[in-house]
Amino acid sequence: MMKINKLHILEAVAILLFVIYMLPFGIVLVNSSKPSLKIIMDPLAFPENPSQFITNVTTVMNSPNVRYVSSFFSSVVITVFSVGLLILFSSMAAWVLVRTKTKLSGVIFMVFVAAIVIPFQVVMFPLLSWFRLLEVGLGLSETTARLLQNYPGIILAYLGFGSSFSIFLFHGFIKSVPLELEEAATIDGCTKPATFFKIVFPILTPITVTVMILNGIWIWNDFLLPLLVLGSGNAVQTLPLAVASFVGSFVKRWDLILTATLMTMLPIVIVFLILQKHIIKGIVDGAVKG
Repeated sequence: MMKINKLHILEAVAILLFVIYMLPFGIVLVNSSKPSLKIIMDPLAFPENPSQFITNVTTVMNSPNVRYVSSFFSSVVITVFSVGLLILFSSMAAWVLVRTKTKLSGVIFMVFVAAIVIPFQVVMFPLLSWFRLLEVGLGLSETTARLLQNYPGIILAYLGFGSSFSIFLFHGFIKSVPLELEEAATIDGCTKPATFFKIVFPILTPITVTVMILNGIWIWNDFLLPLLVLGSGNAVQTLPLAVASFVGSFVKRWDLILTATLMTMLPIVIVFLILQKHIIKGIVDGAVKG
């Protein structure tokens, strides 16, 4: 009789967890190739006509309410600029906090760490009140109000809400960067900005990729913050808001909802699979070396 060791038990648990976590994705994948009635009648059945997926994709792409192409473009713009600014400002802030050995820098870093545990729902209503105050209470011009409900507003919102976690990751990794490299650059005549961008920032590539992927997944899939900042029916809308357009008060097009959901998640899943090894490497290096 074969002896069962701990390794076999762990492998069985890992396989079970994999099946559990992949089940929702499998349901979306299967039902995106079925008409809405078949989904309601038997959501776990395999599609009888896989070509239905092409029909569903065509319907999603041509839907006037969803504007999938423009929503995809908006999601790309918002995600790229938000992640780019997060990487730039968070890495610079973390570098200054690591290299500045004062009580104030320690307090500022702890404030950033404390902000990580604050749920977004806690600041959701104050955020709405702030927008209302700017538009009404302070007599904000219509042009500025539209600017806040456009790309600049949502990008700045993501920059604010994502900075704490990004600074925390960069802070742990920068501790492993030898100070002697920066001192040598200073002796050679490098200014502070030149030292950071030419010496320090290239070394941060592993954690930079980690920050990019983690924030990219969050921003790409986020629904609540774009809904609050951009609003529904705005000319600028992200893909999650576009998918929600198929959900009505009385009618829910499950075939189009699941197809649009699959089309929304595929780009970020592909990027994640390509760069996943860098995520683990960046987090482990920052935790162990720091």
